[in-house]
Amino acid sequence: MRAADLRGLSDVELTEHIVTARRELFGLRSQHHVNRALDNTASLSQARREVARALTVARERTLEIENENG
Repeated sequence: MRAADLRGLSDVELTEHIVTARRELFGLRSQHHVNRALDNTASLSQARREVARALTVARERTLEIENENG
C-alpha cells in the first residue's frame, strides 16, 4: 500500500493495518528462520518497508496533533 493510500485511512484503520503488517512480517521471519525456505525472499524486505511506511504515517499524525496543541 502506498503512503498516499495510508494517509487516507482513519486512525483505527491505520492501527489495524500496522498490526496486520507486523503479523505478516513476523510470520515471514519465522518461516525464514525455521524452514530456511521462502519462495520469495524479497517479501521480507517488502513487509519491512510496509511496516515502516505505516509507522511513518502514524508518526506524522502524532506530530501534527502536537503542533496543533502548541
